[in-house]
Amino acid sequence: MESYTHKSSSQTVHKWRKVAYGGMQPGFDDNHTDESFLEDMIMNANVVKRDLVKVILDAVSISQYLCVVALVVLVWTYTLRSMFNEQSLMLLDISLLGWGFTIVLLTAEMLSFELLLNYILKTSFFITGLYILSPIYHTLTRSISSDSIWALTSSLVVLHLFLHNYSGSTVESPGALEFSTFTSNISLNASIVASLLIASRLPSRLHVFAIVLFSLQVFLFAPFVCYCIKKYSYRLHLCFSLVLMGVTLFLVHQLHQLLFILLLSILVFVNLVCPYWLIRIQEYKFEINGPWDEAKLCFNITE
Repeated sequence: MESYTHKSSSQTVHKWRKVAYGGMQPGFDDNHTDESFLEDMIMNANVVKRDLVKVILDAVSISQYLCVVALVVLVWTYTLRSMFNEQSLMLLDISLLGWGFTIVLLTAEMLSFELLLNYILKTSFFITGLYILSPIYHTLTRSISSDSIWALTSSLVVLHLFLHNYSGSTVESPGALEFSTFTSNISLNASIVASLLIASRLPSRLHVFAIVLFSLQVFLFAPFVCYCIKKYSYRLHLCFSLVLMGVTLFLVHQLHQLLFILLLSILVFVNLVCPYWLIRIQEYKFEINGPWDEAKLCFNITE
């Protein structure tokens, strides 16, 4: 009787169970799966179907900022060629400051006197500190050759464009947000250093103050002003971007025809070629999801 019981228990068939932390199950390998393993497989669940027109319209923001940086480089070039004097630069600074304040206040959701006063105070402190430091900036690169200054400035402008945050919105993932902030800070610092290098080659301290104020107004506040316009009216944002691209191309053509062809090629590539390329490569995207994926938290862990 005992031998029969032992024989029957040894022939018992163990059924495989899908458990996360159960160890090895008798009669099965550690990597064993049954026929139901692929039943929960989902293909391309998170692939976003993109529309070509929508992608082209989103790419306008990138072209807009490229034109903004191109206009800054144009002002640098005209100033170094003595085509802009101190009075012209100061008038340009005042105009940009006035237009910037007007756009921000008109597009603000809650317009108040306290908001206006806060903007005025911060801008006043910023301009005052910049004017005090202008003599230092004027002699900053006196011992460095001009060729080194032009090469370093060009490299910093390219670095600024590559690392600039073109999204215009915050990223939900905490890690992506920290990385985006880090690269944006590097981009901003590169633009500031490039502005100081250009300013150190100007003849007078007032020249230095005016050109640095202009550059910092554009690099610091232009993205915010453009974002306010886009948030207020998307149609106004598109009209403003198209006008800005047209004016930039015209001014660059007046400066140099080869630079005009280069800028036009970049704008066409960014606005037409890249969106079409993105839509085409979506056809080859292949993503598999299933029970083997790691669990993802739907909330942030804070201490």
